[in-house]
Amino acid sequence: MNATENLQLHLTEYSEKFIELAGKYDRTIHHSSELEKIINDYSNFITNERNKEAWEQLEQQEPGGLQQLVEAVRKNSALCVAIMEKYRALKLLDGQAGITDYFKNIEACIEQEFGSFQVTSESKVLLVGSGSFPMTPLLIAKRTGAEVVGIDIDDEAIELGSRVVGALGKGLKIRLENAFVENLDFTKDATHIIFSATVENKYDLLDQLHALTNEHVIVAMRYGDRLKSLFNYPRREVDGRKWKAVETVLRPDHVFDIALYAKA
Repeated sequence: MNATENLQLHLTEYSEKFIELAGKYDRTIHHSSELEKIINDYSNFITNERNKEAWEQLEQQEPGGLQQLVEAVRKNSALCVAIMEKYRALKLLDGQAGITDYFKNIEACIEQEFGSFQVTSESKVLLVGSGSFPMTPLLIAKRTGAEVVGIDIDDEAIELGSRVVGALGKGLKIRLENAFVENLDFTKDATHIIFSATVENKYDLLDQLHALTNEHVIVAMRYGDRLKSLFNYPRREVDGRKWKAVETVLRPDHVFDIALYAKA
């Protein structure tokens, strides 16, 4: 079996395992260790240089035939990341500390989220896709004193995330809401907006946000191209009449990269 065939086999196996483990989630931590292990393995798989070479060869050999497999493994891995955040929140709330390799990887990315566009205590930061363990709001609010609002469409994620903020973020200016950007008063005041990499319709929302935001807003779009697109929704072209790309933060050893946008 050559490298590209081996890569396809691994992706198929990962996708099937993600489906299996997602189906085991029962709002307890009974299956958390198994899921954390595979997500950590998958994170290392995505950032492995040898796999990048095999991926490039595979793209050249089957530029169209990969699409279905890519979409399946991306969707299933994103679902499992959301569930793993729930496991982490449940463990924390049960008094169990600890951090997986995946979360270490993500938290290292947060350090350079906005590149040269610094967040200060006067900033107002909106996170789209805050999840059940809102690392980004906690880290930003703790380190900068900024006001941070996180939104998510998952009721359970908002409930768990709010409890995590209550446990780890006492005194910080953080709130989480189950809301859409167009229904949130905070949207028009936001100075910085972050899109989680696993938000599928993030570029459609970016287009919508042009009319809802102030002229100085900076948007950090977490994305993954090429091999990283197996774990994140990829970068897309934007309407040049609305948005312009102003900076790209490439993180070779991390699971996603960041594209920064300002209004055109």
